[in-house]
Amino acid sequence: MVGPRGFEHENIAPSDLKRLEACEKRIGYHFKDPNHLVQALTHSSLKTIDNPCNERMEFLGDSVLGMVMTEFLFNFFPERPEGELTQIKSAVVSTNTLAEESMRLGLDEAYAVGKGVTSRRKLPNSLLANVFEAVIAAIYLDGGIDQAKEFIVRNLYHQVLAVHQKEHSVNYKSILQQHLQKEDGSTPNYRVKSESGPDHAKEFVVQAMLKKDILGVGEGTTKKEAEQAAAKAALDKLGVDPTQS
Repeated sequence: MVGPRGFEHENIAPSDLKRLEACEKRIGYHFKDPNHLVQALTHSSLKTIDNPCNERMEFLGDSVLGMVMTEFLFNFFPERPEGELTQIKSAVVSTNTLAEESMRLGLDEAYAVGKGVTSRRKLPNSLLANVFEAVIAAIYLDGGIDQAKEFIVRNLYHQVLAVHQKEHSVNYKSILQQHLQKEDGSTPNYRVKSESGPDHAKEFVVQAMLKKDILGVGEGTTKKEAEQAAAKAALDKLGVDPTQS
């Protein structure tokens, strides 16, 4: 069966053709081989010999997403250390974030799933995230890495900014102090370990201390920024999630 824009697949009904074409418009990509999109939007509950599901595509899409986001963050934050880049990446490619983007793009409406799955009022975040990754794989297989990269950055760039903004709005020093006072009434202090660079481009290294113990070390272009980074490192070391405080 061939649709008005060239969709060709033996088992696609006219109503499904409209669903697929609507999905193309929502994701901003027109497939040369629409069968890639068909598979990406097919849940394992509907899997047949002639109608493969998207599990393999989820696997591929996850890897493509990881590689693209790693490269993007590496270039976008040239001064950030590896640990901070890893934390940002983890937040941006998390199941909840991908599920949110999947809903925004209407992939939940385009996703073909079995009746047992659709009996729920809302698809689980895990399935929503999986279909987002499968669509990435479909675009990668159909148009190559550049098209996949364009789709990923276009749809997740605002999530990167949101994570970055949230980081800067968190007062790590205050959270660390509250945590230590709650534990045993102690109060941290901060010590400048080193200061380097010209006046217009200073670099400070600060240690977050608890008496004589070093809880964390941070760097920054100002003492305040370095202290916040040291407090954040201390919270990480203590296993405290600042977003839950």
